Amino acid sequence: MKYLLLVMVIFMGCSVSQNGQIIFEGTCNQFSESGHLTWDVNTQIGDSLLITLCSNPTTGFQWQDSADISDENILKQINHRFIPDGGNMLGASGKEEWILSSLKKGTSIVVWKYSRPWDGGEKKEWSLTATVIVD
Repeated sequence: MKYLLLVMVIFMGCSVSQNGQIIFEGTCNQFSESGHLTWDVNTQIGDSLLITLCSNPTTGFQWQDSADISDENILKQINHRFIPDGGNMLGASGKEEWILSSLKKGTSIVVWKYSRPWDGGEKKEWSLTATVIVD
């Protein structure tokens, strides 16, 4: 049972709730192991979701700017930004961060894809799919 719980945490990522903000962090190790993470989360109207995913744009891969939100009446993307790790060294990795806001009750599926965006580039190498239930 203990090992099953550990495996679930590795594949689902880390999720924490703090003062009306629910935080999810997907690490490069988690994506390297499975490629595709899932996250099921319950939230309240007015709460925000902070999603942080590892990224290295110098490889040509990037997360899409806007998350694919199945119902934008329930969730709205507020912000997206890249945060470099420890300075601006050439080739350094970093993190990308999105903030979503819960607008009304319901369920929405949100998908983030990590791809090389040009024609012929690898698509959806990594992904995160979140099922968000707003109570």
